[in-house]
Amino acid sequence: MKYTIYIFFFFTLFAKAQIATLENYNQVWSTQSNNSSESMPLGGGDIGANVWVEKGDLYFYFSRSGTFDEHNTLLKLGRVKVSLSPNPFKDNVGFKQELHLKEGYITLSQKGTTVKLWVDVFNPVIHVDVESKVPTEMKVAYESWRYKNRDSKGKANNANSYKWAPQGDIITYKDSISFEGNAVQFYHRNRENTVFDVTVKQQKMESVKDQMLNPIANLTFGGQLSGDNLKADGTYTGIYQDTDFKGFQLSTIKASKKHEFQIQLHTNQFADAGVWKKELQKQVLNYNKTVNKAEKNTIAWWNNFWNRSFIYTQKSKTEKDSVCQIGQNYQLFRYMLGCNAYGKYPTKFNGGLFTVDPVHTNKELNFTPDFRNWGGGTMTAQNQRLVYFPMVKSGDFDMMKSQLDYYLSLQKNAELRSQVYWKHGGASFTEQLENFGLPNPAEYEWKRPADYDPGMEYNAWLEYEWDTVLEFCQMMLQQKQYAGEDIRKYNPFIMSCLRFFDEHYQYLAKNRGRKALDGNGHLVLFPGSAAETYKMTNNANSTISALKVISEQFLLLSENELLKEDLEYLKAFQKRIPPLNFSQFNGHKTLAPAKIWERINNTEVPQLYPVYPWKIYGLGKPDLETAINTWKYDTDALKFRSHIGWKQDNIFAARLGLTEEAAKYNLLKMANSERRFPAFWGPGFDWVPDHNWGGSGMIGMQEMLLQANGDTIYIFPAWPASWDVHFKLHAPKNTTVEVQLEKGKVTLLKVFPKEREKDIFNLLGKSEIEKLKMN
Repeated sequence: MKYTIYIFFFFTLFAKAQIATLENYNQVWSTQSNNSSESMPLGGGDIGANVWVEKGDLYFYFSRSGTFDEHNTLLKLGRVKVSLSPNPFKDNVGFKQELHLKEGYITLSQKGTTVKLWVDVFNPVIHVDVESKVPTEMKVAYESWRYKNRDSKGKANNANSYKWAPQGDIITYKDSISFEGNAVQFYHRNRENTVFDVTVKQQKMESVKDQMLNPIANLTFGGQLSGDNLKADGTYTGIYQDTDFKGFQLSTIKASKKHEFQIQLHTNQFADAGVWKKELQKQVLNYNKTVNKAEKNTIAWWNNFWNRSFIYTQKSKTEKDSVCQIGQNYQLFRYMLGCNAYGKYPTKFNGGLFTVDPVHTNKELNFTPDFRNWGGGTMTAQNQRLVYFPMVKSGDFDMMKSQLDYYLSLQKNAELRSQVYWKHGGASFTEQLENFGLPNPAEYEWKRPADYDPGMEYNAWLEYEWDTVLEFCQMMLQQKQYAGEDIRKYNPFIMSCLRFFDEHYQYLAKNRGRKALDGNGHLVLFPGSAAETYKMTNNANSTISALKVISEQFLLLSENELLKEDLEYLKAFQKRIPPLNFSQFNGHKTLAPAKIWERINNTEVPQLYPVYPWKIYGLGKPDLETAINTWKYDTDALKFRSHIGWKQDNIFAARLGLTEEAAKYNLLKMANSERRFPAFWGPGFDWVPDHNWGGSGMIGMQEMLLQANGDTIYIFPAWPASWDVHFKLHAPKNTTVEVQLEKGKVTLLKVFPKEREKDIFNLLGKSEIEKLKMN
């Protein structure tokens, strides 16, 4: 390619000092925290904890993936308080709290005492280890606000699946908490009747109820807090951040220079509650036999995690160095994602495992620490995809399984929807999705016209928004494209999602008239939706792009990976996909949201979805100018532009090679949050920490540094030459690219496998006009 520029390599000792390393991003605090909002995240495997020291005592909330109650609230498992005597933390003199990113643990140190907190990546166990120069006594308390039943009223129900439309009285039922010998055992057990049953009846799915996955009936989750030198020491009551609680305290049998305790967690779904207790005790006994290797294995996992990929920017020149901040916060947010690497359920966009008392997000919401806005067991696809798409270029393919296999588990329920309502095939997934595959009951709406299609949400934002599942089909295909994984287990799922659009829109057309297709033999995607913004669309570009790209990429699989009948079906289906639609602004050709639409409901920019996530338009691709015109001239795109929350203008600008605009919006997106921990963004449109804010920021930075077009790999497609950076990212065909840029010069290039070096093209400093000419 004639726009290749030759890369010269040089190395100097001076250069090595200019770019940060992972250790530079460790968070080190020299003062204690005022409350839980000033906590530091800790986690591993599928566990998250918020750690802070307040008024001389150590506290942490702890959570685990998949702890949904009867109403689909994602419950925390509790809070722990640790007090030492003599107390090294009685003041701030010499206090130090540090998050050690490379090894994945937190230390607290002061006056010769060190407390280390870490989570086993491979077993559901939290460890706390204390070492002091003098013999010390310790009190450890398990504190719970669910020691009693609690009514959930008004906005408190935004944390569950009923939201603003509770059906009768909603009660968060108390946990079972007791001393078991010298340990505290705690668990929440769901009743057999849950929001699943209410939703199935509401949505007229009772005829197939016995065939449906029900993940929350009889679900039991909790654990046990124990330590060798601890004994039961009674209970106490108190209030923390407006919420009353009961503490179950253990104290040391004798003073010692070393203390340790563990919290073992367990979840199961059996009709017999006694099975949970037996399994927990067996787990505790088995773990004690292997605990000596646990810390070593966990540290090795975190070391490997950081070696997969990274983006290190220049070291801080001042406290407010914005370029330094984006490198720091990229790493901090990726660490937070790593804490739920192996959860049974995907990391929630509205806080993940790290929410705290809601009064610190909104003073009017004086609810329990279990609260988060937008529900616990409800997944919003357009938000969730931003949490998981960055894992492709970061090489975290093992972590993507939580999200992808979650969808896979819901395939049967989604196919039953199509069969019950419309008597056709394919999996019908909606945007607001419960963890059992049906639409959220509040969004589905209780007050509906008697003759309204029971398969439809009666909702101005969500009606006809079916296509968001296709972005997760894209992620499934990317497992093959990037990592060479065998993805045949996902084939039936992807086929079912495509088949739904084919069969459903022919079904709708036949209900309107005689013909199932238009005059050109194409599907008529009406009524449709372009995200939540352009409603009642005809042939939305976001849907067309999705169907086009997924079917094309699916067909790239080898013959032994696709069934013959699927291959033939896909080829015929491709011919039924309508073409994209275009518009004009000030004489400039642009991408349109759809052929036509009736109203605007939200502020997304789906007219640029052919740029991202579908990548039909971009650097080195045909007609890039039309996509750039859409960014520059579309009046809605201009009006809706922002860096807040799930907004992805930072990604669009990077994908289009617009360096100045990409720099502007990624600096805004990835700047330090307003909270003590820099990556606790939000609430944005959702909650704190806002994970789709962080995810979209990660994607934007990745796209500024590396993009692929066929076999070609562009480096620095939208990165300012003045920003020093060292990055390692993943590209298709099992490729990793590591590059260091210092003072406008590339000083390091490592490509694996080496033969892919010939496919690297450096776009650093290229103008917009030069990039336009590339295709």
